[in-house]
Amino acid sequence: MPSNTSPIYIQVILPLALKQLYTYSVPEEFLPLLRKGMRVEVQFGKSKLYTAIVKDFCRKAPEGYQTKEILSVVDESPLVSELQLAFWDWMSDYYCTTTGEVMQAALPAHLKLSSETILVLHPEFEEHFIDPSLDEKAYLLAEALSIQQELKLNDVPGIIGQKRVYPVIKSLIAKKILMLKEDLKEKFQPKSIDCLRLREPYHSQPDRLDEAFEAVARSQRQVSFLMAYIQLSRGEAEVRKQDVYKMSGGDAGVLKAMVKKEILEVYSKEVSRLGSWEEETMEAATLSAQQRRALDEIKGHFSDKQCVLLEGVTGSGKTRVYMELIQEYLEQGKQVLYLLPEIALTTQIVERLRRVFGDQVLIYHSRMNDQERVEVWNKVLAGHGLVLGARSALFLPFVRLGLVIVDEEHDHSFKQADPSPRYQGRDSAIYLASLFGAKVLLGSATPSMESWYNANRGKYGKVEMPERFGGILMPKILLADLKEARKRKQLHGHFSDELINAMKETLDGGEQVILFQNRRGYAPSYHCDVCDWHAVCIRCDVSMTYHKGINMLKCHYCGYQTKLPEACPACGNRQLKLRGFGTEKIEDDLKVLFPDRESARMDLETVRGKHAHGRIIQSFEEGSVQILVGTQMVTKGLDFDRVGLVGVLYADQLWQFPDFRSTERAMQLLLQVSGRAGRKKEGARVIIQTSNTAHPILGDILKLDLPRFYRRELEERKSFAYPPFTRLIHILIRHRQSDTAYTAMLTFSKWLRHDFGERVTGPSVPYAALLRGYYQQQVLLKFEPGNIFISKAKKRIMDLIQELQLTPGFSGVRVVVDVDPY
Repeated sequence: MPSNTSPIYIQVILPLALKQLYTYSVPEEFLPLLRKGMRVEVQFGKSKLYTAIVKDFCRKAPEGYQTKEILSVVDESPLVSELQLAFWDWMSDYYCTTTGEVMQAALPAHLKLSSETILVLHPEFEEHFIDPSLDEKAYLLAEALSIQQELKLNDVPGIIGQKRVYPVIKSLIAKKILMLKEDLKEKFQPKSIDCLRLREPYHSQPDRLDEAFEAVARSQRQVSFLMAYIQLSRGEAEVRKQDVYKMSGGDAGVLKAMVKKEILEVYSKEVSRLGSWEEETMEAATLSAQQRRALDEIKGHFSDKQCVLLEGVTGSGKTRVYMELIQEYLEQGKQVLYLLPEIALTTQIVERLRRVFGDQVLIYHSRMNDQERVEVWNKVLAGHGLVLGARSALFLPFVRLGLVIVDEEHDHSFKQADPSPRYQGRDSAIYLASLFGAKVLLGSATPSMESWYNANRGKYGKVEMPERFGGILMPKILLADLKEARKRKQLHGHFSDELINAMKETLDGGEQVILFQNRRGYAPSYHCDVCDWHAVCIRCDVSMTYHKGINMLKCHYCGYQTKLPEACPACGNRQLKLRGFGTEKIEDDLKVLFPDRESARMDLETVRGKHAHGRIIQSFEEGSVQILVGTQMVTKGLDFDRVGLVGVLYADQLWQFPDFRSTERAMQLLLQVSGRAGRKKEGARVIIQTSNTAHPILGDILKLDLPRFYRRELEERKSFAYPPFTRLIHILIRHRQSDTAYTAMLTFSKWLRHDFGERVTGPSVPYAALLRGYYQQQVLLKFEPGNIFISKAKKRIMDLIQELQLTPGFSGVRVVVDVDPY
């Protein structure tokens, strides 16, 4: 906090893509309240209102514009720590974005307000409106809302006659008179609930309840209401208003009458939205010899290295090692962040952790509603110990972070695609840990090329767990040749004889089957054999996928949907055909091939609901579903006891994608899905269907020879200057007009070549030339790793982008910079 010597200015971060920070003056009455990391209410532009984060204090007024005063101080203590602000700065610099965009990604929506925020009346407004504690400004705003139903935050200053609106809004939210409109879109348990209790003298003298019943004797509804309350109060410390309503059939009118007769009173009780673990916690299982050795080696590496790679085969018991480390760091009073790449992984992991750590486990991911996310934020800020989350959990306000675990560290879901900042969760976690002096444990059965390379050259510590827990052998991996099966007419739809026979044996033996096809929908192409036309999205240059469940063609890039044309739009042919197959088609085929078996599908279409993936996993765990069909969701970290067979329907598509990482990802997906089989019982099998049985990846997988794969892949990448031997920056230019995108990229790439020479590759047309209505051009820059020149290059790239957008004719051009695009 600065001294009271005036004038004092603050630099603030606004939740906008602004290249610079903006400076505001501070009225003298706010000076004692302000600290870095607090939110303040500011006006930006002529009339826009925002909550901004205080970044720094200064005494010198900015040049070029007149400062405005901050309107109010929102927080009593910092919402964001100085270490977090340093993390935001690093992320904006490293990933070529703005601090405002990082702030936008970091803070839950309910911690940000802007002029576009819409205010509405709280559903319980009628009960709370007559409130003697309301001041004049609050009353004016509540009255305006009762008339207009909705108000923009921008309208509030004119209604209450002052610029400072946040304190008024905050008080009305606390009194449950108004709420943000976004709240109505979410079904969540409110943070405070209304409870009932007896008024005096009935509360302290229950023998006088006869007098209460006499007072309500003329109303059967009031009698029923009072009886319901008494019955509930015998088993509950807190009697919820809604529970009494439900049991008695009463309503707010009945309650109002009983409050007026001074029999009952209403009070608010704070509750958690996050749920709680109601069972007793238990001791974790005893460590095996391999787990004990791995734990000791990890601790040994932590003595002189910040980061350790734990490479353990699927089913080796890595999670148990994590739990032991978590316990040790919690006992030291440290916070632990446990990162997972997908929400689908959290269901089983949460259950395992809560059995040991109970309510110490906090969950944080994008499918939580904003109220829940704010509650987690506040708990972490207060020092809560253990957080399990997806990549967005990196932004939580840790105060004593001691350990970061990045499970399945190889998974490309740790990379943020859109919107900016396009950060890599694993790499960002390592930097975040370094700010706190914390340790990082990377875990995987199939490490990323970068992590494996860093571990083998000594940058990271490396620990191996080569055996499955309990000495169970890895499943036997077999290949099914689709070319031969077609020749011999031994294909049943998309199933080979080998796969069908193995499925029958497995199911008849009381075990379960997982089928992997990394493509959702029913068929990825709708095609005309006469003129070679195929259905393409009107907004994207990609084929549309047929979804049988909705009987529509759907674009998986922009979401556009349309009905199937009855005839070819190009030649009029009415014999159009579906080509290829996805998970929906497989599920459909199973109803014919195995009509007596229950199957379920796990892909993006079936897990959209907040708890949908949990229900699917539970059904499979309980055995009510015998066959689970899925995309890469089924390859990641799931632990099922009775899976005796895994079938890969078509492996070839995994390595046929035009990306230098396609072979690495193919290897990881195949080994990860194979690892779902035989985790508790030997004799499990994996059948990989392929048209290219001689592919080198398959040879490595059959022999489980990962070192050979990594060595061969590293040689290829070194030859063609790809990571980990270079650092990549991918730049995409987008515009509604194809010619504008093309000429803008020609200009931009010319500037890049002038500064960076042969480090520039391109320009070229990307895989999808048109995406969401925008034409695209791309260029790729390759830099030597560890070169300080990269940092300067990023600054130069950002300057060139600004120069391009100021060039006549290119003002509407969008430039997307992706650092480490993998």
